[in-house]
Amino acid sequence: MTIPPHHDPACFGCGNNPIGFHLPHPEIEGTDRYETTFSFDERHQGGPGLAHGGMVAALIDEACGLVATWYRFPTVTGRMFLRYRRPVPVNKPLSVRAWVEEERGRRVFVRGELWHAEELLAEARLAFVHVPLKHFLETPEGREHAAAWRKRLEAEQPSP
Repeated sequence: MTIPPHHDPACFGCGNNPIGFHLPHPEIEGTDRYETTFSFDERHQGGPGLAHGGMVAALIDEACGLVATWYRFPTVTGRMFLRYRRPVPVNKPLSVRAWVEEERGRRVFVRGELWHAEELLAEARLAFVHVPLKHFLETPEGREHAAAWRKRLEAEQPSP
């Protein structure tokens, strides 16, 4: 069975959204670790030269969500506890890391961190909830996405 895309192409975190983060997807289904680099820029700014706290939270949520979703498809954020340790600069290469700590029932517990060089800037604990795929198909947009996915699969099938 072919698994549908884990995220919609319009996803702010990892999709082709023109104002999004464009984070790369994990490479392996079932992975329990994720790491990538990212640089905030002036579009993400709060105070002068510093990333807005909401943007920092969104980045960590997305990195943790990517590992949770590739670990157990599909999941949604259930809760997030975030500690800001240091101001987060714009226009600097940052490392965002996430890893699965535990799984209990439908919940996947993930830790996330944001680093600049050797300095920890923010850390988070998140709980994701595994939901049935049909949860996403209950909206008109979800049904439209599913129809487009089926059409793409049919077009990829070799002719008899």
